[in-house]
Amino acid sequence: MRGGYCGKILRVNLTTGEIKKEELDLGIAKKFIGGRGLGSYILFKEIDPAVDPLSPENKIIFATGPLTGSSAPTSRYMVITKSPLTGAIACSNSGGFWGAELKFAGYDLIIVEGKAQNPSYIYIKDDTVEIKDAKACWGKLVSETTELLQNEVGDPKARVLTIGPAGEKLSPIAAIMNEKYRAAGRSGVGAVMGSKNLKAIVVRGSGKVKSADQEKTKKLLSNLIKKIKENGVTGQGLPKYGTAVLVNIINEHGIFPTNNFQKAYFPLADAISGETLAEKYLVKKDPCYHCPIACGRYCKVDDEEGGGPEYETVWAFGADCGVSDLSAIIKANNLCNEYGLDTISAGATIACAMELYEKGYIKKEELDGPELKFGSAEAIIEWTRKMGAGEGFGAKLALGSYRLAESYGVSELSMSVKKQELPAYDPRGVQGHGLQYATSNRGGCHVRGYLISPEVLGVPEKLDRFSLEGKAKWAKLFQDLTAVIDSLGLCLFTSFAFDLNDYCELYNCIVGETFTPEDMLIAGERIWNLERLFNLQAGISPEEDTLPKRLLEEPIPEGPSKGHVHRLKELLPEYYRVRGWDEKGIPTPEKLKALGL
Repeated sequence: MRGGYCGKILRVNLTTGEIKKEELDLGIAKKFIGGRGLGSYILFKEIDPAVDPLSPENKIIFATGPLTGSSAPTSRYMVITKSPLTGAIACSNSGGFWGAELKFAGYDLIIVEGKAQNPSYIYIKDDTVEIKDAKACWGKLVSETTELLQNEVGDPKARVLTIGPAGEKLSPIAAIMNEKYRAAGRSGVGAVMGSKNLKAIVVRGSGKVKSADQEKTKKLLSNLIKKIKENGVTGQGLPKYGTAVLVNIINEHGIFPTNNFQKAYFPLADAISGETLAEKYLVKKDPCYHCPIACGRYCKVDDEEGGGPEYETVWAFGADCGVSDLSAIIKANNLCNEYGLDTISAGATIACAMELYEKGYIKKEELDGPELKFGSAEAIIEWTRKMGAGEGFGAKLALGSYRLAESYGVSELSMSVKKQELPAYDPRGVQGHGLQYATSNRGGCHVRGYLISPEVLGVPEKLDRFSLEGKAKWAKLFQDLTAVIDSLGLCLFTSFAFDLNDYCELYNCIVGETFTPEDMLIAGERIWNLERLFNLQAGISPEEDTLPKRLLEEPIPEGPSKGHVHRLKELLPEYYRVRGWDEKGIPTPEKLKALGL
């Protein structure tokens, strides 16, 4: 073992209490890089994709990449399981310090199996691993749990990953939180932890992640940090204003979904922008481990303070709900952090409920809280709390927008793909990004192939956002490259400044490999196809590679993208061809053989 990988897998069976340390198969690790790729491979190998996501037979994997916790800029970890929200493979990404700490303790990933009889947490301190009683923190909020467990293990520097009450109550939009404010947010991964009676994983490590060639790595990093600092997005926009720097940019393009995607332009966008956030509420930047970008925000409103909000959160509780009160959005974000809710799904579900109320599907007498009216700051705060607590009508909202809308017979009013809520870009005005939404392996998602980068921001080159030409190839390229970045254990934001050669060179320096950029991209394609196979065996039909009816049929009514719909039917056959799949969207035997699957 030269560098990057620790060479060790930790397997914890909560049913039997058995704890095993296994040697990492380095050949398999390199074939799938690590992180998302390796975790997805292990999940597919070890569970039946048709399993009930909330049963003890499902497994949940906490996976780092070879560059997580290394000297590389940024550090991420992934949570891989079968999603209770979508029924597809879930792979949720988080930053902060927890992933790096797991590497310092000597483990590349943790495989959690079975179900504990009583509320439990896993405590890891280097070679010492224990399953401990979590009754004292079951039912508690994320910040309370974090502090309680740090006190219990007697180490204020211990890193705590935990679920909140939403995960305990098995909400399919429950997140997993670490360091109080960092979230593996999407696909209901928090509910899988809750279904296993697993409240938290506490980690403390004393080791380091080594580089195979320290001198070469040092020289390369000097160049890469320079690239980050000189890039307009990673060196200026994100450090100064956080991810919410996008609010005005996206709104000015007329693709800022408003009132549950009924519109795509929000006249009051500046009131909820990153610039306004910095001016009125920002206390400090809150960077992840070894990150020179420092996009994380730490804000204060009234007597509340905490991490966030991010761009997607500002949009979900803001424009999507017709709300321009930034202080209310910050409070809703804080509640999501405390209860352990995905802010995108939570805000978008409230937006969906507001349209259902507006159209008369939800009746006033059903509500045990504020009226669900677009523009209501009171509604976004109180209904977020009730969702997190599973209280009254909030328990219905906590099922997510698809199940909510379906219960009233109008599932088409859920702005979701494969039952997961779409994020903050209207695909009618960004054709490539919309194709990426429809084909994403984890349902509605912007970080599986961020085509906003070329279609709006002009990185690495400016594409005509309304054109269909070449978009299938761009979608495949971005999806495969993103699989590489996630598997390395790096932040997607590095891709604004880095190219494939940079990632390849960084991996080779730290791990001691001789990968070519082509090897790396093929690994990304292998990961994407593996996830597709999992979903097919889980019963996810290629017919679900689609968008909500509204986005395919109803033109944007006003603003800079007025008159456009998404032209998915024209793009999808070309995408399947570019992928080397058959016309029904199924990977061919030839493609699988070429990828070593």
